[in-house]
Amino acid sequence: MKICVSGLWHLGTVTAACLASAGNDVTGLDFDATTVEQLQAGHPPLYEPGLEELLRQGLNNGCLRFSSDIPNGLCDVELVWVTYDTPVDDEDRADVDFVLEHVIRLFPYLASGTLVLLSSQLPVGTTRRLEKVYAASYPGKPVSFGYSPENLRLGKAIDAFTRPERVVVGLRNNSDQERVRKLFRPFTERIEWMSIESAEMTKHALNSFLAMSVAFINEVAMLSEEVGADAKEIERALKTDARIGPRAYLSPGSAFSGGTLARDILFLSEIGKAHNQSTHLLSAVQESNNAHRHWVRRKIQEHLGDLRGQTVAVWGLTYKPGTDTLRRSISVELCEWLVEQGALVRAHDPAVKVLPNELAQKIKLFSSPLPVLEEASTLVIGTEWPEYQSLTAESVLSVMRNPLVLDPNRFLIKTFGSDPRFRYVTVGKAML
Repeated sequence: MKICVSGLWHLGTVTAACLASAGNDVTGLDFDATTVEQLQAGHPPLYEPGLEELLRQGLNNGCLRFSSDIPNGLCDVELVWVTYDTPVDDEDRADVDFVLEHVIRLFPYLASGTLVLLSSQLPVGTTRRLEKVYAASYPGKPVSFGYSPENLRLGKAIDAFTRPERVVVGLRNNSDQERVRKLFRPFTERIEWMSIESAEMTKHALNSFLAMSVAFINEVAMLSEEVGADAKEIERALKTDARIGPRAYLSPGSAFSGGTLARDILFLSEIGKAHNQSTHLLSAVQESNNAHRHWVRRKIQEHLGDLRGQTVAVWGLTYKPGTDTLRRSISVELCEWLVEQGALVRAHDPAVKVLPNELAQKIKLFSSPLPVLEEASTLVIGTEWPEYQSLTAESVLSVMRNPLVLDPNRFLIKTFGSDPRFRYVTVGKAML
């Protein structure tokens, strides 16, 4: 198929590269000329395992190209896949107009019969808004619209795209199904067909359910710490119940962050307000998660008291392993809070070579993890990079004395958890 992927950041670059790997003729379109120039040179806008190699493969075999010119990007395409990463502010509010404006700019250049497939994270009803705008402006040039919720997973994005369990697709016209089957055939035969509004709502419901699961188990974990129970044992019991299952989002640990889950909770809450319907559960999920974001802060203050002049080491700064994204990272938020309390922060992250200026003034960054521990009495596991699992307890003790280790997700429990020389603190288990 000849396809235009419009919107080239994380979602769009992964989508374009994966489609090209399946032999499609793909043009990536973005209005940022710098982004396009970098992509055409084989440099993705951010780190994702395997993405640069896949990108260069598509460029080298001629299946993939990038452009900031709309007529060039839309020339003779059968399908336009809209993949803008919807911007989110610090209050988890999505800038929907940003996406709408960019999509509407494409309208004059769409050929009759084109299918516009949206995957950007947008509130239910957005596709219908775009359909109305297009129909009013170009009544004699029919195009069709569809919605397929994105399945982007940072650090595992290529695998998630090329080997999905299923894809959800909402269409207005059943006649478009064959085109969509052809699009996804290299990756999966399982397509859940539904209306556009149901597909939009599915994304909200899925992310909100995952967020609810995270908040639920972390509240159970908080109570477990108080009564001497172990939330990981409770997790095991829950996941072996057939009504729940082994892949449920029920691992006690850090709060959810990054805006993706919170954005959909907010979408549903706003829909409820618009239709005079209460969403008590969704509001409580957000409140619970916000409170749990401060678990590490509470534990540090419980154990250290006044933080002024104390040195805290942090392993891992990125939003999650497998990416170099720092935005909305709980680890970065913690570092900034520690500095505000008067602590000295030393950090390492294998994907971060240079910190942005505003963080470089607050955090001392090291190129390897052990020197970070010098002069520190406390180690916080901020991001679960596999590199840290290769470090031994002895190597840490050679640098730190009587160390306090805060590991919310028990990532390094085999290294520190049963060693009496460490004060090991984790979510959901009382410190003995």
